Amino acid sequence: MLIRRATEEDLPAIVRLLADDPLGATRERVAEPLADAYRAAFAAMEAQTGNELLVAVIADQVVGCLQLTLIPGLSRLGATRAQIEGVRVASAQRGSGIGEALMQHAIARATQAGCSLVQLTTDATRADARRFYERLGFEATHVGLKLQLSAG
Repeated sequence: MLIRRATEEDLPAIVRLLADDPLGATRERVAEPLADAYRAAFAAMEAQTGNELLVAVIADQVVGCLQLTLIPGLSRLGATRAQIEGVRVASAQRGSGIGEALMQHAIARATQAGCSLVQLTTDATRADARRFYERLGFEATHVGLKLQLSAG
């Protein structure tokens, strides 16, 4: 398995991964051609320093992904945090260690970048995901709140 930075050519496979669960299926649009919004978002991510979309690849197939964003801040004595979002592994590959390898890779990149902590959120309905993150050492220390905004 290879973990690398995503390219624009990976976008259709990544969108399929994002849609490959009950919640993602309601939020993503898997269609050809790929919605322009995905390409625009990828271009914006690429243009932003400290924002990486990583993919796990086996035999030239994207089987996992996550977004790693470095966030400089003033709190905690000017600490930089790493935010992990959009963690997905192909449903046929779940339980095979791909997610753990992706997470460990992201944690190592955050450590190399001088981050003092790694944070993430997971939907409250994803009990398996929460157990996975806790097994990796993450602790539920805060309550996450979100405010849904209308697009445009």
